[in-house]
Amino acid sequence: MNKPSKRQGKPRRRPAFPIITERFPRHVLKLKKGLRWAAAAGILLVLAVLGTLVYLGSKSLPAASISQTSQMLDLHGNVIDTFHAGENRRSVQLSDISHYVVDATLAIEDRRFYEHRGFDMKGMARAVMVNVQSMSTKQGASTLTQQLARNLYLTHERTWQRKLKEAMYTVQLEMSYSKDEILGMYLNQIYYGHGSYGIEAAAMMYFGKHASELTLAESALLAGIPKGPKYYSPYLNMKNAKDRQLTILQAMVEGGSITSEQADAAYAELLNFQTLGTGEQEGFAPYFRDYIRSVAVDKLGIDERLLNEGGITIYTTLDSDMQAAAEEVIKEGMPESSGQQASLIAIDPRSGYIKAMVGGRDYKTNQFNRVFANTRQPGSSFKPFLYLTALQSGFMSPATRFKSEPTVFTYDEGRKTYEPRNYGDKYVNDFIDMRKALSSSDNIYAVNTIMTVGADKVIETARSLGINSPMKPMPSLALGTYPVSPFEMASAFGTLANGGLRVDPVAIIKIEDRKGNVLYEASRHTKQAVTPAAAYVMTSLMESVFDEGGTAHRVASILKRPVAGKTGTTATDAWLVGYTPELATAVWVGYDKDRKLTVPEAYRAAPIFAKFTEQALASVPPKMFPVPEGVVQVYIDPVSGKLAEDTCPNRRMETFLSGTEPTEVCGKPASAQEEDGAGKEDAGQHRSWWADFKRWWTE
Repeated sequence: MNKPSKRQGKPRRRPAFPIITERFPRHVLKLKKGLRWAAAAGILLVLAVLGTLVYLGSKSLPAASISQTSQMLDLHGNVIDTFHAGENRRSVQLSDISHYVVDATLAIEDRRFYEHRGFDMKGMARAVMVNVQSMSTKQGASTLTQQLARNLYLTHERTWQRKLKEAMYTVQLEMSYSKDEILGMYLNQIYYGHGSYGIEAAAMMYFGKHASELTLAESALLAGIPKGPKYYSPYLNMKNAKDRQLTILQAMVEGGSITSEQADAAYAELLNFQTLGTGEQEGFAPYFRDYIRSVAVDKLGIDERLLNEGGITIYTTLDSDMQAAAEEVIKEGMPESSGQQASLIAIDPRSGYIKAMVGGRDYKTNQFNRVFANTRQPGSSFKPFLYLTALQSGFMSPATRFKSEPTVFTYDEGRKTYEPRNYGDKYVNDFIDMRKALSSSDNIYAVNTIMTVGADKVIETARSLGINSPMKPMPSLALGTYPVSPFEMASAFGTLANGGLRVDPVAIIKIEDRKGNVLYEASRHTKQAVTPAAAYVMTSLMESVFDEGGTAHRVASILKRPVAGKTGTTATDAWLVGYTPELATAVWVGYDKDRKLTVPEAYRAAPIFAKFTEQALASVPPKMFPVPEGVVQVYIDPVSGKLAEDTCPNRRMETFLSGTEPTEVCGKPASAQEEDGAGKEDAGQHRSWWADFKRWWTE
């Protein structure tokens, strides 16, 4: 047997497994390799998406700075003003938005809103194709969630970087909020043109109604505006707006939310648009609105940014009907050609509520609020504080008499003199009582009174009633020579109207934030400044100002109800301050630069007061001032100031604080009076029917 040669070597072994290359073509191997890489990439992509979702879910959304319009309401809940920093916005709950608005918005903007998770894939695919072909970002298919993300957190530039951020925020919104919450935020955020953001502001601006009250036709028209606020605004192009409305109505029919008949009727409906630029009574009560802002910010500490952007609601005391009456009577009572100014403030003495405020003739040309100007002398309208002091002192009564004649008064321990004069140098040159002195505005009687009771006491009385302006204890104080604001005068006279109970004036009832939480609520501050009896006697005396011979008698025919008041006239100022049981009003007229008034100019305050009082209280039945305890009404002889029997030739019913009425009887010897006191008793009998009648009337 031959041995194998060394050359041949060892025999080869067959491999245990066949070589793959021998069995599969090369292209199959490449395909399988690609599939492996694809599977790995898919797994990595899924992991990346899951990781991104986990990351986005753990990360908070950026802080969205959404300003909301704050609003000011009158006493009856009507909007009288709005505050906003360039954007008129007022957020409401989704439940407070008409379902027509919701249906119209979804039909035209995002029909599959409740089906997708933030992205409409069909729309996105279409947009991508268009953008790739044009190599731009012209086409968009944004869902409501995407639009909300862009409006809340991003600019409106068309870049891929912004698109990526938008996608991230869209995912976060969908993860953080329910569909209803997203839809509600969208409808409160979207821009509807002409400075109005959100459906509530738009509804008020275009139609003067709340979003919950919008009809199908109104909703379809508004839903079309955000696509192009300038192009589809009915104020700028009604045809475009109506065409867009029709498109939306047809989309709603296709979506099944309305019928074809409803769509046709809505399209044919004649819409009642608000006049653009009027806002909510723009220009109404401008001085009051400024006052409210100053009180809220300066006194109550409300942050000005919160006022402008925080969506707060300020509930005020303004009565819009009274305010309208005030503005009207001042406009009618002041000739346009005159440069004379006027102011009026009316306060409910029972609550302290400021019901009306006019600070000048024309707010557009001059925003200075003269209601709070403490640079004007009140003149004789200050005298009620003087006579009230005299009544309370016990030194004087309505029957006290002084002689009306030119008089030189000495004061400061004889070192100084004061010589007042009556208006027009007219004097009775005889003795007059307090009622006559007040109604005719006799200055000699007034200075005699302040010399009797003391100027310090008069200041104390004025302070207790609410006069805070500087005053000095001088004889001239009796004639109102120290400036006082109309606001103080109305408040002080209101104390008398309220039976001596002072109620601090209130302009803001409460303030709520956008969620309805109370930020401030007014509390009622009261003080019994004078007794009800003293207040009533003073009121009775001031009623004579409107009687024959009184300084305001010329407007008596306008007034159809019991009114008490006092005129005041200086060389540069004219006043009438007065009240009914329901309303205290101060009217001032004059010139800003101390120009002297002519006689006709000085007479303008009284008609303004009278006409305003009647118009403001047109729906309120006339009411007499209630007679309190501690008051007696007796017949007196106005010549002598004594009690008057039936035999006295002149008799007048007079009101006194109990215990200060006269005891001496006119025409009867003192010895006879002392025997039985019959005179006073008889006088009391004459008084009883009148007092009983007044009590019956006011019950």
